[in-house]
Parts: sequence; C-alpha cells; structure tokens
Amino acid sequence: MGIRSTTATPSSRSRPLLAAGLIPAAAALLLAVIASLALGTAHIPAHTVWQALTAYDPSDTQQLIIHEVRVPRTVIGVLAGVALGLAGAVMQAVARNPLADPGILGVNAGAALFVVLAINTLGIVTLSGYVWFGFAGALCAFALVYGVSSLGREGATPIKLALAGAATTAALGSVTSAIILTSNDAFDQYRFWQVGALTRTEDGLLTQAAPFIVAGALCALVSGRWLNTLSMGDDTARSLGQRVGAVRALAACAVVLLCGTATAIAGPIAFVGLVIPHIARAFTGPDYRWILPYSALLAPTLLLTADVVGRLVARPGELQVGIVTAVIGVPPFIALVRRRKTGAL
Repeated sequence: MGIRSTTATPSSRSRPLLAAGLIPAAAALLLAVIASLALGTAHIPAHTVWQALTAYDPSDTQQLIIHEVRVPRTVIGVLAGVALGLAGAVMQAVARNPLADPGILGVNAGAALFVVLAINTLGIVTLSGYVWFGFAGALCAFALVYGVSSLGREGATPIKLALAGAATTAALGSVTSAIILTSNDAFDQYRFWQVGALTRTEDGLLTQAAPFIVAGALCALVSGRWLNTLSMGDDTARSLGQRVGAVRALAACAVVLLCGTATAIAGPIAFVGLVIPHIARAFTGPDYRWILPYSALLAPTLLLTADVVGRLVARPGELQVGIVTAVIGVPPFIALVRRRKTGAL
C-alpha cells in the first residue's frame, strides 16, 4: 500500500480513559445481544433460551425459534450494525462532511438498483443472490461518485463528493423506480427488501456475508491514523507525507465492502451510519483511531435495540428495524447536534 504513517490528530481525552470507555460500550452491545435472543413476539423463558444455546433440542418448539430465528437475526444485526457504523465514520472522514453516510453518497442507491436488476432480469429472489448484486452495485455507485467528483484540477473535494453523491442517488433511484413500476414481480420482491429488516435468514447467507464485512472492518479499523490526517484536508495530508490517493482507495474498499454487504443482507437501513459516528465523536473527540472502534460497538447496539423495540411495540406483529432506528435515533441526534457547533462535528 505504501501509505506513510503520519501524526494523528490528538484526542482531547487520555488513551486509558478512551480504552476504558470501550468496556461499557461492549457491555451495552452484550446486553443488546441478550435482549435480541430473549425478547420477541413469542414469550420464551430465560432458561429455555439458555438451553437452546447450550443444549439444543430441535423437538422443542421454543428452542427451535431461538435457534432458527433469533440467533441468525441477532448475528445479522451485529454484522450489519458493525458495517454501517464503520462505513459511516469512514465516509464522514473521507468526505469531510458531517452528514455523509452511505445513503447520501449513493452507495445504498447503487446496491438497491443492482438488486432490482437481479430480481427483474435474472429472476433472483434469494438473499444469498442479493449479496453479490448489492456488493457490485455499491462498488459501481461509489466508483461513479468518486470518478465524477475527481474531475477537474482540484480533485475530489468534499463539496464535489456530496454533490456527485446526491446526483447519483437521485439518478439511480429514478432508474430503480422505473423498473419496479413496470414489473409487478420486481415490485413485490423489492418492497419487502427495501424496508430495512433483520428477519431475512437463509442457509449460507451469513457464511457469504461475514467474510466481506470482516475484510471491510479490518480495512476501516487500520485506517484510523490516516483518516485523522486526511480529515484535515488533502493539502495538509500531502504536506505531512501522506499518499492521499492510496488512503482514499483503502477507504473506498472498506466502504464498498461494508455498505454493499450490509445493504444486501438487511436492506437499505438509513440513519445508523449517520448518527453513530457523531455519538462516538461526542466522547472520543475527533480522533478516528477511537471513533472507529466505538462506532463498531455502538452501531450494532442501536440496531439490535431498535429491532427488539420493533418486536415488542407492535405485538403480535412487528415494526421493521429500518423504521424504528429513525424513530428512536432522531431525538438524541437532534439533542447532540444542538449541543455542538456544526463545525465541531
């Protein structure tokens, strides 16, 4: 890669304090995982949940629900949450835009379009098939946005990235709408997929998705020091000896892997990638070496909590997680923004 190490933005808090803060964040995620396994539309005693995890009996209906429904659902929530949290933080650093997220920069729209094309032209209706098309769509959309914004002498500036992303999102969204309006089958399949949900479990889906998310997470987590320098501006980064193009390529690789896979397995869940980096930044300061791991812990906590809330508030039915995340996440996000100056985000 050849990316030279540079001095990172110092955090306003000490390293031991930041490291200690990861413990309650991990504990919150653990509680969310336990709640996701134990709570739902069907009441299942705690000891039955434990037996399903430690001594699974397929003849027991309640253990079958835990093993076949709630465990995969929880794993998808953790994977998608980690992916969205990390992708949002990386995109905000690269774009130097506090409102950057996979939706604004066109990545979700690209993944959605390719999924619709897979449904409409190839007749693919399985989630395991969606993964590959969602991944390809995210890659093409990000390449298009970055390529368009790179035109001109000044290169891919934050403003050009945002404008190119908004234009790409609108254009791809229009194409997607045109396709689903002319095909009832594509519309029926798409309307269930486009509402973000963690309930789509298929054999082999997690096996296919996990390697992409793990690879994307590693790319994101190792880039924290370079993102610190890049967030100060391209000229500053170059003056510090950083290879801006190589860092952007690494960040793009991480975003495409994370967003494409998360969107394919859980649908285009908005808001998580936007709000979680801000919540993490409120504690860590502007140091991406810490924002990234905090985002990786807090995002799945929010996603699983929203999923559990969606199961409980609409019994015997459920609210999909993509709807609940916006409802429960907006108030704290607005409060956070009101407490901080926009320039400090």
